[in-house]
Amino acid sequence: MKRLAIIGMTAVVTVLTAGCGGGGNQQQTVAYDEDSVVNTIPTDQTIYGICGDGTAMNTLQLLRDNGDTLNLSLTDAIEAGKVFGGMQVGDRMAVLTNADKTAATLVINQNALLGDWVMPNPIDGSSEVGIRIKEGGVAESIEQSSIIYKTWKIFNGHLEILSQRDGGGDEEELNLYDIVMLGPDSLVYKTFDKPREEMETFEYSRWKEPEKLDLHGLQLEDASEEDFRL
Repeated sequence: MKRLAIIGMTAVVTVLTAGCGGGGNQQQTVAYDEDSVVNTIPTDQTIYGICGDGTAMNTLQLLRDNGDTLNLSLTDAIEAGKVFGGMQVGDRMAVLTNADKTAATLVINQNALLGDWVMPNPIDGSSEVGIRIKEGGVAESIEQSSIIYKTWKIFNGHLEILSQRDGGGDEEELNLYDIVMLGPDSLVYKTFDKPREEMETFEYSRWKEPEKLDLHGLQLEDASEEDFRL
């Protein structure tokens, strides 16, 4: 996804134009006022903070990064199915609200996003591939070389992922996704700004370490203190 930014400013631009009848170049001065220039840089309306211990079933207490505390009704977000990842005191949250900041319209538990997410390899299903979402906005690819994930963040309630494709040179792709589901073991998101016929849905499961089996196929348990007592 490409972004074109035009920064608002007051400027006077001198343009050289060809004169009529071979009269040479002429200077044309055009004035741009800052009020007439549209700033196309999108602004992130997401509010970030920590889930406070005043959080209840239908209320989120959000301890904002700027030091303020918001007590937000969750009724609208719950009814719209826009609460993702649950709410655990101390977890980092990304929230969209109504205009007066009394109710949440979308809630994403960023801690719940962290981890290794995999799906069957779409080529042959013989292995698992996926994305590793780490703290600090770092993203990594899991068992795939065709696409290299680099960074992630929440932007206006969307999951934004920066990646680079193998063989694509230095060109990077910035894509936005809508989160559809986020649970303890499931992450589903779909492409945001594409026509329905071009929309892609990515369905991941949280990676789990394979069970340890002995030569007879029996599950092995990790050693405990009891195993070493005489």
